[in-house]
Amino acid sequence: MGRIENAFSELAREGKKGFIPFITAGDPNLQATGELLVELAHAGATIIELGVPFTDPMADGPVIQRASERALKHGFGVQEVLDVAASARDKIATPIILFTYFNPLLQFAI
Repeated sequence: MGRIENAFSELAREGKKGFIPFITAGDPNLQATGELLVELAHAGATIIELGVPFTDPMADGPVIQRASERALKHGFGVQEVLDVAASARDKIATPIILFTYFNPLLQFAI
C-alpha cells in the first residue's frame, strides 16, 4: 500500500476523521512552504495538499487565486515545488498530494 492508502486505512481502522490542510507552494516563499509542510505533519495532518501556483486559478476562489498570485511573483516553477516536497518528505511520513492544473504539468514536461 502507498502512503495515501495507508493513511485512509488507519483512519478507518481507528474510526477517526482526517485532517487534510491545503497550502499554496511559494506563499509566502518556498522556504516557508517546506517549513509549513513539516509543521503541518507534526500538527497531525493526515495528508497535506500542496497547491502548485497557476496563473489563472479563477475557479478555485479568491483565497487560492491571491495565494497563487503572490507565489508566482517569486518566479519558480514545478521543479522547485517538487524539490520542496521531496525535501519535506525526507523529514515526514505524511503523504503530500499536489493540487495542480494540466497547463503547468504540460509546460514542465516540454
